[in-house]
Amino acid sequence: MTHVTVPARAAWSAVVRTGETLTVTDLHGNQAVDFLVYDAGDTSVRYSAPDTVQAQGGIFLTTGSVLMSNEHTPLMTVTEDEVGRHDTVGGACSKESNTLRYGHHTWSQHACVDNFLAEGARHGLGKRDLVSNINWYMNVLVEKDGSLGIVDGISAPGLRLTLRAECDVIVLVSNCPQINNPCNGFEPTAVAMTIGAPA
Repeated sequence: MTHVTVPARAAWSAVVRTGETLTVTDLHGNQAVDFLVYDAGDTSVRYSAPDTVQAQGGIFLTTGSVLMSNEHTPLMTVTEDEVGRHDTVGGACSKESNTLRYGHHTWSQHACVDNFLAEGARHGLGKRDLVSNINWYMNVLVEKDGSLGIVDGISAPGLRLTLRAECDVIVLVSNCPQINNPCNGFEPTAVAMTIGAPA
């Protein structure tokens, strides 16, 4: 078993082998965890939000949800979820989106896209390899007119979710540094990543 605490605002990555589990623990509550996953044998096969949403029949993920690739193959399956709903549409914060949403004074703030690019480079991944991501623990409401609202999270200290790898995968994580909306309770905190042996 491998257990790592990922500090607030930090990036993390790992190869998770077929059948192994990855448990994400929200240590302090209300912390969004931006997440991407790639087939370790061929990184052109990667998480696809449209394929995943279509396969689940909905935009929120929970126990039983399968993270599908752009080849419509399963990458990981959520086997346990103590929160009940996770976001597939809110995307990752970036310098550009921060500036657009919150003003030019936010340009210098660290963002999830920065984390993904820095951590992805360790695996030969670049900007072209970034796709729409999952936001574990993030509470994104979709209004009837299609507009999105990022609101206070529904997680709590110690709540966790577990995924099983359906093939060898590379997982990229940005422990979201956002401080301009409630996705992290305006105060980013640490999370834990635990890789467990196949059952």
